Amino acid sequence: MQQLNRTTAQITQTRPTKVIQFGEGNFLRGFVDWIIDILNEKTGFNGAVEIIQPLDKGIYQLLNGQDGLYHVVLEGIQEGQTVQENRLITCVSNALSPYDTYEQYLQLGENPDLELVISNTTEAGIAFDPSDAGFDTTPNSFPGKLTALLYRRFTHFAGAKDKALTIIPCELIEKNGENLRETVLQFAKHWNLPTDFADWIQNDTIFCNTLVDRIVPGFPKDTIKDIQQELGYEDNLVVKAEPFHLWVIEAPESVAKAFPTEQAGLQVKFVDDLTPYRTRKVRILNGAHTALVPVAYLQGLRTVREAVEDEKAGTFIKEAIFEEIIPTLDLSAEELHQFANDVIERFQNPFIRHELQSIALNSVSKYKVRVLPSVLEYQKRTGQLPQRLLRSLAALILFYKGEYNGEATPVNDTPEVLDFFASAWQKSSSEETVRAVLANLEFWGTDLTQVEGLQALVSEELAQLQQKEAVRTV
Repeated sequence: MQQLNRTTAQITQTRPTKVIQFGEGNFLRGFVDWIIDILNEKTGFNGAVEIIQPLDKGIYQLLNGQDGLYHVVLEGIQEGQTVQENRLITCVSNALSPYDTYEQYLQLGENPDLELVISNTTEAGIAFDPSDAGFDTTPNSFPGKLTALLYRRFTHFAGAKDKALTIIPCELIEKNGENLRETVLQFAKHWNLPTDFADWIQNDTIFCNTLVDRIVPGFPKDTIKDIQQELGYEDNLVVKAEPFHLWVIEAPESVAKAFPTEQAGLQVKFVDDLTPYRTRKVRILNGAHTALVPVAYLQGLRTVREAVEDEKAGTFIKEAIFEEIIPTLDLSAEELHQFANDVIERFQNPFIRHELQSIALNSVSKYKVRVLPSVLEYQKRTGQLPQRLLRSLAALILFYKGEYNGEATPVNDTPEVLDFFASAWQKSSSEETVRAVLANLEFWGTDLTQVEGLQALVSEELAQLQQKEAVRTV
């Protein structure tokens, strides 16, 4: 079998480098580079990606060993159809480590064709590190490296406004673009860089807040031999991903024109405010996951797909989404229903085994952030309580008992949370247990016993679950 590279794959076309990408991991290669590759194919974007390894250890040499080539394998369900699709990614021209070739890295800032900087350096990546005392040597932090690159570009082009870049971070933190800009400005001040550079960053460089959504399991080690046989190449950088993809970018119209994803039919939205899209994702996708776990697990189910395809659990979560979560959101009904249907299909993906117990980690804090806002907003808008979402809360309380139907439940949380539930379940009755849990301000940030009818409904749902447990035990 041939080793994958541009010679064996007969890839001769070269493109100008328009994108610098901080991060060589599975997500960026299975999401951003996949999108850029389609842009090159279907539009006039015609841009190559130079990948920067943001840490000292990484795979940039492996990438260069394959001349930047690798395959993305899409597997899942889309519009009711099973999708299995392989795509050879050709947009990556080179990869380098600034720890090995720092000057070569800085010289990338002198490229007149450069337009975009994209990053994914984990949630902790966008942070100020005062130990980065200057840019004479490679800064440790990603924002430090970015500041050094931008300063080289600023000086090389004498502060030209039309050479300022667009920065599109993909780190999973709120207002990632704004946070990155502020961190770059911190470094500019820390390093005593000229004020006109700070003005160039503040006024001319575009930092976009973003929301990204695609499950990227990564390298398929269990099936790689079969995949390589099908591809006909020894590709050691295969990335497996689901078909669904969504990228929401807060940016001016000029960015949408420069990055013409709409022409390619991609699910990339340029918006003035991504807040409603973030809320939609947290409440529908993440909220449905969190609401489903305790209900399905106590029913004897063990994976997300099993749960969604089960008559009882599947009906429960679909009704929770469409009848109790969607009514609390402000986007159009069409957008909300389409996203919800996409979520259900993603939950049914036969190629991804998503264990309920893995989602159960820190379920109390997840319920607070992902589900409780829907509960309270539903009550505010309708004057009623969402029965299914509160059934989930009752199931969560029972799940945290640590045992159900003679079997241990895989509770995984902080010692403080576990100790509290151990004490709460020593109360004289389940009603008292419910009251103690709902009144815990550290859990919910508010006393839920003060929400009219909520304690009674959760107690009722818990009693029904315990009754079912008693029947099974007998």
